[in-house]
Amino acid sequence: MVIDQIAPQNQVTVRDLLIAFECESNAHSRYLAYAAKADSGGFHRAASLFRAIASSEQIHAINHACVIRKLGGEPEAQIQVAEVKTTLENLIAALEEKAYEIDSMYPHFLADNRSTGNSAARTFTWALQAEKTQAQLLSEEIMRIETESADSLAEAPFDFYVRPVCGYVSSIPEPDRCWDCDCFCATFETVR
Repeated sequence: MVIDQIAPQNQVTVRDLLIAFECESNAHSRYLAYAAKADSGGFHRAASLFRAIASSEQIHAINHACVIRKLGGEPEAQIQVAEVKTTLENLIAALEEKAYEIDSMYPHFLADNRSTGNSAARTFTWALQAEKTQAQLLSEEIMRIETESADSLAEAPFDFYVRPVCGYVSSIPEPDRCWDCDCFCATFETVR
């Protein structure tokens, strides 16, 4: 897509949204590949977490795409082949990606778009908050794999809950009103 075909006041916003859309689209694909690797190695809880985060990333991409279209653009992403390693290495790589999104990417996009009068700041905020929770869940899973015995790691899949509006991920069902998107989300996507 050619950015200069977008209204001048929306060009920075659309550029940021396109970057975020591609990032989230690739993360969705990558985390599904990581989940398959985790399942094949018997790390079913980690696989469930990767699937839940993949679902969340897809929600973020959809939210970004909606705003791109509203501003006259067309969402585009080139999906890269995921480099899949061991489950622990994949968890660490995912956590490093979260650190970039939390510390750099989304704060930068929010600084660019807080006063634009469009819904980009909202979708960036939702994604940023969800990324923070995902980072916490990834950190917990890394610690669990590093400290528990192999026997205790061979468990059944675990249920995670994904809010359909903002992509917030939790290991327990949360209250009906989401503190991230402030919407009533009486239903969750249960991901195992």
